[in-house]
Amino acid sequence: MKPTLAIYGIKDRSNYEFPGFVHDHNICLMQNGKVLQYAQLERITRKKYDNTLENYLEECLESNLLCLPDEFDVVFVNSFEANAFVSKNGKIKFESAKLFPNPPEMVPNCFCRFNLGKFKNYEPNAYMLSHELAHIFSNLPFHGMFKENSLLVHFDGGASVGNFSAFTFKNNKLEVVEAHWDMAHLSKFFNDNALNFAILGAKPGEHTSVPGKLMGFASFGTFSHEIETWLVRNEYFKDIWNDYERFFVSAKSQFGIELSEFDTKNPFLQDIAATFQKIFENQTFAKISELQKSTQTDYLYYSGGSALNIVTNSKIVESGIFNDVFIPPACNDSGLSLGAAAFLEWKKGNKIQKHSLYLNNIACDLPEKSDFDPNLIEQVATLLLENKIVAVANGFGEAGPRALGNRSILALANNAELAKKVSMDCKQREWYRPIAPIMLKSVAHKVTKQNYHHLAKYMLLDFEILPEFQDKLQGVIHVNGTARIQAVEVREDNPFMFDLLTYLWEKHHTFALINTSFNGKSEPIVHTAQQALESAKRMKLDAVIIDNKLKML
Repeated sequence: MKPTLAIYGIKDRSNYEFPGFVHDHNICLMQNGKVLQYAQLERITRKKYDNTLENYLEECLESNLLCLPDEFDVVFVNSFEANAFVSKNGKIKFESAKLFPNPPEMVPNCFCRFNLGKFKNYEPNAYMLSHELAHIFSNLPFHGMFKENSLLVHFDGGASVGNFSAFTFKNNKLEVVEAHWDMAHLSKFFNDNALNFAILGAKPGEHTSVPGKLMGFASFGTFSHEIETWLVRNEYFKDIWNDYERFFVSAKSQFGIELSEFDTKNPFLQDIAATFQKIFENQTFAKISELQKSTQTDYLYYSGGSALNIVTNSKIVESGIFNDVFIPPACNDSGLSLGAAAFLEWKKGNKIQKHSLYLNNIACDLPEKSDFDPNLIEQVATLLLENKIVAVANGFGEAGPRALGNRSILALANNAELAKKVSMDCKQREWYRPIAPIMLKSVAHKVTKQNYHHLAKYMLLDFEILPEFQDKLQGVIHVNGTARIQAVEVREDNPFMFDLLTYLWEKHHTFALINTSFNGKSEPIVHTAQQALESAKRMKLDAVIIDNKLKML
């Protein structure tokens, strides 16, 4: 059976510099349900959130970075912007046979032509998959086929016919429930709200970085019903891009608060952020609860950029309204090609295999796996116990926006000053942004109030840390007493990280390590050995592990 080439490379309606409206272009080659090649474009081009695949796809094929067989099927993912693609020199073209189908579906018999290298006017079987379905099916490469009687939800900044969609999976059939823009006001809190951007000091083009910042900043404030009523009455001040005075005047009138600038240390602004977050959390949970009741489903598969909101995720999991909840590590647009490939492979009758989260392999010069000297664990542990900062670049990179052990910066988690150094000095992040821990699953059981959940494997939940363990984890506990834990469950998941964490726990009773992504300010997560070395030097780290070999800096 022919393999599937899946592409998310739809361009914005204008020539905006990245990230523009669309972002995170990516590509995947899958055969018989197994991912052979995959990459987020930013890892190759070193442009964060890169949305210019049309400039690089020809080069990827002609240089054999992407190794295609003589025959293959193609599936493109659309967006609310467009559903056609043409590469830089016109050697690859695609156009859907249908415009923005509603309800979302896969469109067959699309036009597609490759005319480069060994492909002379090659026209493969081509399909267009709606953005919504690509998000939902990005679960399959990590969690396997949907369980019977499942609710499938996509919630994003924007897809093709909406920013929210829901389907059911029953008797091996996919049925649409709804797809619309009714939830757009919620996702816009994080990617298109002038007030939140002003509070955080962000520009409109930075919409891809605001969600994580706003979620972290919100923890410093307190939800207020009065602020909520005021925000709703003023349409969340969503359009005050060039009229901040209107907000200042309204704040003075409603609350008697004098403001003339935006300062992240201001308690009132912190309360506004907390209220935005709580509105999002409550309304999202209410919507998903409503869908569960109306569909009487047992399981939830959830994806889209909104699924990176760990506070809301935790509320859904803790509610117990589903028997289980599944979210992929690449739940944002970076996973769209994975989802599209999985969808077409499923339609072909192939069983989608469960994969490691380490899938970013196109143009990566590191082997997928390699053995390491047993002495390496003790050497790295010694450095960490001396309060050194050590980066890791082993094997293929993680799929999705978060570093989960193969492209991570590590340090002891019990030292708040060390955490501040890693976050603010080395990475130049904002003061209010939390930093996360990585620990063994067995340790996570001990230190948290909640029951352990497998989504911690992908750092997709927050956990309240028990008081008696907070001093041991002070560098990774956020202001609200929670930590966004990544748990390593078994050695097969990541032998190096499992062995290091086990050694530190058993020999030194070290509960966890800081785990933050291996990238400097405004750059993507490192991909190659050379990038890892250069980035580690720029950030003035103490050492770097590349392909399980330690190098002091």
